Amino acid sequence: MTMRPIRIIGDPVLRAACEPVTTFDADLRALVTDLMDTLLGAPGRAGVAANQIGVPAQVFVYDADGHRGHMINPTLELSDETQDDDEGCLSIPGLYFPTPRALHATAHGFDQHGEPLTISGSGFLARALQHETDHLHGRLYVDTLRGDTRRKALREIRAGRFDAPRR
Repeated sequence: MTMRPIRIIGDPVLRAACEPVTTFDADLRALVTDLMDTLLGAPGRAGVAANQIGVPAQVFVYDADGHRGHMINPTLELSDETQDDDEGCLSIPGLYFPTPRALHATAHGFDQHGEPLTISGSGFLARALQHETDHLHGRLYVDTLRGDTRRKALREIRAGRFDAPRR
């Protein structure tokens, strides 16, 4: 089992758009395995994107609402209905804020063998799919916040008021 360290806000890899995967080989399968080991290696994790372990590739894994898997080169279809529940991030540990997201999401992409893959979900699974896809585009959940919530989140981040980095 290879649990990789999670990159923390301030690391430039989290703010850069990841490269699309073009080669579906043993190296990619090893990356998916490392991501899944990192996801499952600590309780309470819902997803890990490749850039969160320092790899700028469009790959993420998820474990939300009884669904566990991976997605490569995802695109999203989102509902107009919204949800506004608390959201957190392994790369900003310990901080949670109400974050607007689509209530329903469908992700289209590929599995680690290059086969087309689609997953649809509502609620927490939809939130996880959106959160992880955002990572692959260099966005963090705090980027979606508005008004007083955004100001509070940015103050907390600037003050370093989040938990110590975790493995």
